Amino acid sequence: MKLEAMAVQLPEVAGHPNRTPFSGVLTLVDEPSTKPPSGARGHRVILTRAAAVTALPSLLGMAVDYAPTWDGHDTRRKCGIITHADVEDARLHVAGYLYARDFPEVERQMRQCAPGAMGMSWELADAHVEDMRAEIWKLTRATFTGAAILLREKAAYRDTRFELGTPGQRETAACRTFTARGHRTLREGATARRNDTRKEETWKARQAKTWPR
Repeated sequence: MKLEAMAVQLPEVAGHPNRTPFSGVLTLVDEPSTKPPSGARGHRVILTRAAAVTALPSLLGMAVDYAPTWDGHDTRRKCGIITHADVEDARLHVAGYLYARDFPEVERQMRQCAPGAMGMSWELADAHVEDMRAEIWKLTRATFTGAAILLREKAAYRDTRFELGTPGQRETAACRTFTARGHRTLREGATARRNDTRKEETWKARQAKTWPR
């Protein structure tokens, strides 16, 4: 198992009426989509793990949106925010908060639909396709600009999901897990950066002695 995680921590507000936690699987990595996503010109796609991990920071703070028919995207209906992102094995997990007071129809749909009926779909910009002539496009670079909540059967990846936590719940279990993982990853990243800085300083010192002038 290989794990990469990032998170932003929002101030805790007990019983916030407009902040209902959610968690979900946004997409799969290194696996072809079930069907072509919107904008892929009829091609199924593969989002590489490297591209997904590199793009995790762009996902934090982005909105989740929905279309009233639950079958696509509507970027003007932003009904929540993503605060946690986690790539574990082949799944890119997300968590965050739904603006439940502002969008009661979204919460109502989540509560009334059958378990597992709802999924997610990513929204990308600046995507780089390794070979435009390939039958299945491999995305090696991209920037996340948001995500949509929709019926799972309408999503490009059938193994996505979207679930709400309990109204007034402080955090979902997924949020707490992502937060811990994110803090751990950030600490490890900071340690790695310090080590890299020390190595660079050592290299520069050696070069100052040996590089021709």
